[in-house]
Amino acid sequence: MKPATILPRIACLASAVLLAACAAPDQPAPKIPAAPTLAQVMSDADAAARAGQYERAMTLLKGGGTSYPADKAPWLQMAQMKFDRGQYGDAIGHALEALERDPDDKVANSIVAVSGLRLSGKALADLSRQNNLNGSLRSEAQDLAKLLRASIGEDVLLPPVKRPAAAGKRAATSSSGTPAAKGAASPGSAADPFSGLK
Repeated sequence: MKPATILPRIACLASAVLLAACAAPDQPAPKIPAAPTLAQVMSDADAAARAGQYERAMTLLKGGGTSYPADKAPWLQMAQMKFDRGQYGDAIGHALEALERDPDDKVANSIVAVSGLRLSGKALADLSRQNNLNGSLRSEAQDLAKLLRASIGEDVLLPPVKRPAAAGKRAATSSSGTPAAKGAASPGSAADPFSGLK
C-alpha cells in the first residue's frame, strides 16, 4: 500500500470510532439523594438523642441548620440540648442563633437568661470564695441584683430559709393549744422554694 492511501484510511477509521462513541446511549447521571426535610432531620436528631447518641444528634441538627438557614428549630434544639447538659456558654450561643431568626421566641430568651444567670452565679461564687468580690465588680453584682428584683417584682430575690424545728423540740404552744409563733412556715413552703416569688 502506498503511504498516500494509508493516511485517509486511518482518518476514516478514527472518524468511524468517534461516531460510534457518540452514538452510544448516554448513561444516566447518578441520582443525588434528595435533602431530608426539616421535620425528618428533627425527628432523626431526637431519636439519636433518646438513644444516647448525643454527638450524632448534634451533627444532624447542625446539618439541619445549614440546610434550612432561615429556620430556628435546629438552633433551638441544640440550645436546649446544651442547656440540659449544663454547657451554658454553648447553650447561649445556639439560643442567640435561634433569636436571630425569631427575636420573640420565649424558649430561646429563657435559655439565654437562665444560662447567663447560672454562669454569673458560678463566677460570683468563685470570686466570693476567693475573696475578690469587691470594688466595681461588687457594685455591678448589686446593680444586677436590683435589676432582677425589679424584674420579678420582689424586694428579696430568694426568701430566707426557714429552718424546721428540731425533731426533739416542738414549737411551743400556749395553754389554749395554739402555736406561740404566728409566722410559722406553711407545710408546703419547704416543698416549693419559689413560693416567695409568686
